[in-house]
Amino acid sequence: MKITPSRINTLLTIGENLNIEFKRAGDGPKADTFESVCAFLNKAGGDLLLGVDDDGTVVGLPPKSVDAMIRNFVKVMNDPNLFEPTTQLYPEHIVYKRKHLIYVHVPESPEVHRFKGATYVRVHESDVRVKGTEPLAQLFIRKQHVFTEQRVFPYVTKKDMRLDLLPRIKEMTRDGHPWRRMSADAIFKSAKLMGVDAESGKKGFKAAAVLLLGSDDCIGDVFPAYKTDALLRRVNIDRYDDRVTVSTNLLDSYDQLCAFGEKHLLDKFYLEDDMRVSLRDKILREMIGNLLIHREFSSARYARFIIERDRMYTENANRAFRYGRITPKNLEPEPKNPIIANFFHQIRLADELGSGVRNLYHYVKIYSNAEPVFDEDDVFRLTVPLDDAYSADRALTEGLPQTTTAQDGVLKGGMNSGMKSGMKGDVSGMKTADAIIALMRADSQITHDILAARLGKARNSIIKQIAKLKKNGLIRRVGPDKGGHWEVIG
Repeated sequence: MKITPSRINTLLTIGENLNIEFKRAGDGPKADTFESVCAFLNKAGGDLLLGVDDDGTVVGLPPKSVDAMIRNFVKVMNDPNLFEPTTQLYPEHIVYKRKHLIYVHVPESPEVHRFKGATYVRVHESDVRVKGTEPLAQLFIRKQHVFTEQRVFPYVTKKDMRLDLLPRIKEMTRDGHPWRRMSADAIFKSAKLMGVDAESGKKGFKAAAVLLLGSDDCIGDVFPAYKTDALLRRVNIDRYDDRVTVSTNLLDSYDQLCAFGEKHLLDKFYLEDDMRVSLRDKILREMIGNLLIHREFSSARYARFIIERDRMYTENANRAFRYGRITPKNLEPEPKNPIIANFFHQIRLADELGSGVRNLYHYVKIYSNAEPVFDEDDVFRLTVPLDDAYSADRALTEGLPQTTTAQDGVLKGGMNSGMKSGMKGDVSGMKTADAIIALMRADSQITHDILAARLGKARNSIIKQIAKLKKNGLIRRVGPDKGGHWEVIG
């Protein structure tokens, strides 16, 4: 949630304590700022304010330097030579009583962090460096009980890993990403996929590594109940019309589940910044990513992805931090499996924490004219309403033909008209014909039923209009009625 002047006032009133730290930072964040961040991550989290003296006096920051300070802060947090392991934090610039401040919320981390090789924890209002084997061991033990993905398996070796996935992983990262030139061992270390069992002292792969890159046999041995069911229930609602059971690594699972959704969901036409955007793929990316990344893998409950007539939803075991409905207004992102989430982020299958809720609210509204529902409980459920007859371009298709200042054959609003000016024969149904062609250009696999629903016409009327268009050489059917597609000619 965005920081507000009211929240700043509350922090200043409370003053520095276990979870609040002030830094003057007139020349930018110094080493003691990152020591405090490290201490918050290792203990119980907290709030950091830059531009405030220790006694709570607001001194402010140079306005022209704020952006550079934020960039420097983010750079340090993502530099493995300074901060290990790196982590994603989101500094916010706020003006409070005409003073410029930087606010950073630091959540508790499931990992043990170091700044310049030293580990810090928060004690009262101070950042204390952890020294000695016993205090460090206790810190690791406490952290390892936070998330299942942190569990270490000393007897899992590289022979149990799908090393053949690494070239694909490197290709999926952005240009210039360090992983592209790293060895397998270096990637394992950078991604925090290996660790030390705090009780035995043995090194090994973490559960996150097994889930992301493990062989199917290895995953089955470590997580015998791990499985995701994808079901289509549109005709046979008591059982299913189609089913895929996925029990492989998370990368291949993502591909298989997205392919299932692509097979059974309409890919509706939509222009965003003059570029065609697949609303279906945008929604599937967030839904499937959420299902795989934030799942509690220690549970014996299967995860599910179900598509029905008027909705689709996912269900997965969950370690809830709070209970109830999640919306963009009350969203307080908490990492469920931060190692897995970071891995998906590096290979560009996920964005920053919390973006999925905002993206789904945006794209589902365009896709279905409705809002998604996020229910946080011991079983997390994400529901997306479906309406095959709805499209954001409905206003265009209902009124075609309209006044067209067409450029390059495109109607105002972005819908291709597809109308061939030399059409011969009976043109008494010109309005409907124009709309049919536009919709076929937008979705080459559109059905008679959907055309009828979109245009408010009887199915037989649509069939007759299509026959006229085919006769006049404006469209043709490629392939069989089931599995084929429409092609607009000219």
